[in-house]
Amino acid sequence: MSKSMPVTEHNKPVVVIKLGGSMIDQLTDDFYDSFKELVTHYHCLVVHGGGPAITKLMSRLNIEGEFHDGLRKTTAETLEVVEMTLGGKVNSQITSRLSARGLSSVGVKGTDANLLTADIVDEERLGFVGEVQAVDAGFLNQCHQSGYLPVIAPLAKTKEGQTVNVNADLAASAIAKAVGAEKLLYVTDVPGILKDGELIDEATPDEIEALIENGIVYGGMIPKVESAMQALSDQLQEVMIVSGERPLIQNDQMLGTKILAKRKEGV
Repeated sequence: MSKSMPVTEHNKPVVVIKLGGSMIDQLTDDFYDSFKELVTHYHCLVVHGGGPAITKLMSRLNIEGEFHDGLRKTTAETLEVVEMTLGGKVNSQITSRLSARGLSSVGVKGTDANLLTADIVDEERLGFVGEVQAVDAGFLNQCHQSGYLPVIAPLAKTKEGQTVNVNADLAASAIAKAVGAEKLLYVTDVPGILKDGELIDEATPDEIEALIENGIVYGGMIPKVESAMQALSDQLQEVMIVSGERPLIQNDQMLGTKILAKRKEGV
């Protein structure tokens, strides 16, 4: 981030922060406090998951869960739990913690105001799980221009009006592309990609593939970096892996590993 970055309200770039459901209860006060500095440089959008909270409530209600390729099969019964958890408990938890820091956050479901439109992926195998086809970027821009920080639950409507559950990583990527975000941050339980205990400041997809092959990136970090790489596009040139256990920004610099679509010439 350049210290000479213009910071007038109407020309601030956009950053999308994706909070994984498994991280939400681990996010520190330092992490939430850093939003106050972040919003001086960026218009912020938060997209969150809520898998563990959904699983917990389903267990309490004695509803059996079923997964295929990492995606939760969302039956009509499961969808009720997903809506309650994502649009209620988890969303309000995040907005409350942001509001406690004087930030005007507003909880939004992707089903509100037709924010997210999706197609059902495979109803027989996955039930009501959708893939985002359209994002109402104008609605989100209006939130920013009115001084609000949207916190988005990854639910969507089909063209026929059916509510569907959307993978939060994919929802964040679609939203980032639609609003022309400068950065997309995936918040994890590690400071970024580490090699011999040292943070790797930046890497290209080819370099990350080599790190995976060499066993430096392994286990649960592999799907995280793969999601980040899949989000890259001609428009979105930078995705970051950052920690939810420390500030997002320090001395005008983002903290984490940048995954770059390609390096700038001469770098």
